[in-house]
Amino acid sequence: MTPLVFVHGFMGGSAQWALQQDRLAASRELIAVDLPGFGENRDLPVINTIKGFADWVVAELDAKGIGTFNLMGHSMGGMIAQQIAHQVPDRIEKLVLYGTGPNGLLPGRFETIERSKIRAQQDGVRKTARRISATWFVDSTIAPEYPACAAIAEQSAAKALATGLDAMRDWSGMEFLKTVASETLVIWGDSDRTYQWSQPELLWRHIPNAHLAVVPGCAHAVHLEKPQIFNMLVEDFLRT
Repeated sequence: MTPLVFVHGFMGGSAQWALQQDRLAASRELIAVDLPGFGENRDLPVINTIKGFADWVVAELDAKGIGTFNLMGHSMGGMIAQQIAHQVPDRIEKLVLYGTGPNGLLPGRFETIERSKIRAQQDGVRKTARRISATWFVDSTIAPEYPACAAIAEQSAAKALATGLDAMRDWSGMEFLKTVASETLVIWGDSDRTYQWSQPELLWRHIPNAHLAVVPGCAHAVHLEKPQIFNMLVEDFLRT
């Protein structure tokens, strides 16, 4: 079976996919990366462009001998996945773009990117990690998976906060959408405070072979808030 590659978002890490491991690993190999500056790779030199992150992910897959793969990107990782789909379209079998969009300026976000940069510099990694992670959940800090999510975010390197935000701000994937060759599933939680509806709508309406799944009662972390529904959607999409 074609392996599934997970690309996490800003202040994420490979550990955030723990609730997907059992269900999705039953039928295929799962490869969850830690982007430079985040998670287990917090000590690697940071990257400040979405293309730079995409190049790094492709190089990691090349080093593992992975040719064709399915690709899932969440949030900033969804931007990276769009960039990868543009750069190596012949290697991606199916594409999942989750809680993401093609506009790096993130219109309608709970706060502007520039505001996040200022607050991150003032507050430091731990406070920033806990504050931003809370916005991922409908139930904020009382959500059952919030503590684990925040702990992963706290692993981020301080410099990676600024460079990650810069990478998103300075990127746009609008020109790529109509050229996406892979069958694509767009997943969005209807209470997402990071990517407003206009973002996944652009993906769904402009990618030629795109399907849309809107999950009610979820914010930016559908895979943690309603993992059974999330896993079922992904498994069904990859299997059919």
